Amino acid sequence: MKNLNIESLRVTEQIKLSELPTKIDVNKDHSQLKKKLKKIRHELSEIQDKMYAHNKYSVLVCLQGMDTAGKDSLIREVFKEINPRGVVVESFKTPTSAELEHDFLWRHYKALPERGKIGVFNRTHYENVLFTRVHPEYILNESIPSILTVDDIPEDFWSKRMSDMNHFENHISKSGTIVLKFFLHLSKEEQRQRLLRRLETPKHNWKFSPGDLAERLLWDKYQACYEEILNTTSTEKAPWFVVPADDKELARYIVGKIILTELKKYTDIQNPVLDADVQENIKKYQQALREHKV
Repeated sequence: MKNLNIESLRVTEQIKLSELPTKIDVNKDHSQLKKKLKKIRHELSEIQDKMYAHNKYSVLVCLQGMDTAGKDSLIREVFKEINPRGVVVESFKTPTSAELEHDFLWRHYKALPERGKIGVFNRTHYENVLFTRVHPEYILNESIPSILTVDDIPEDFWSKRMSDMNHFENHISKSGTIVLKFFLHLSKEEQRQRLLRRLETPKHNWKFSPGDLAERLLWDKYQACYEEILNTTSTEKAPWFVVPADDKELARYIVGKIILTELKKYTDIQNPVLDADVQENIKKYQQALREHKV
């Protein structure tokens, strides 16, 4: 596909979000993108079936992005052909009272996918160094002994949390979880247009909240936090990919293509080989079934 280098979207060095595109011209119309994504979905389904039988790996797909970046529709379009037993989507909202009784990673850890399955985090553990960093008063809900007021939050609090996340991802990767993280890079103007469409389309009015406008005023703070997250927590075992997200169809294709490309690297994911005794007697078992002997 013209002008699209998937590998260039991986964060491997320090980046500035303001210098990265939110839209790229790849010389493809949407009908072509849909056809290519359909093929990708089919291949992902086949790989997940093998993963389930192989039972050694799981996949964790992490999606982050500003409001209206298209996370929900991307999940629907990229994963809809995978066997429902093979993909689990977790959406992390405001922590419940029970979740606040544990450390900040607890609810994410217990939501990790089982071996053989794909887990999708729609918003992720990184909200703990994003939303709470923009709104630090929410840290007080965690009842951390040394933090009684916002002023008690030390300067290195956020960097230490990101280090904890690196350790968390490294730990689960050692156990066979393939971690892929995607930041849907949306422009402020495109977000404005999408919020307007929500207000202008009655059936989508429910998606709008006045809080969306309040958060929009904090755009620069969110971008600065995202930039630090991407630069601090993109590792070999758990890479970040910055995906141009102003074009939803293209963003879905890119994410699907990256997931498929990365999973194909694991050539050991194959269907199990039957025991020699079973393999030797397959014809006998077939005959018994055909002749109603069992």
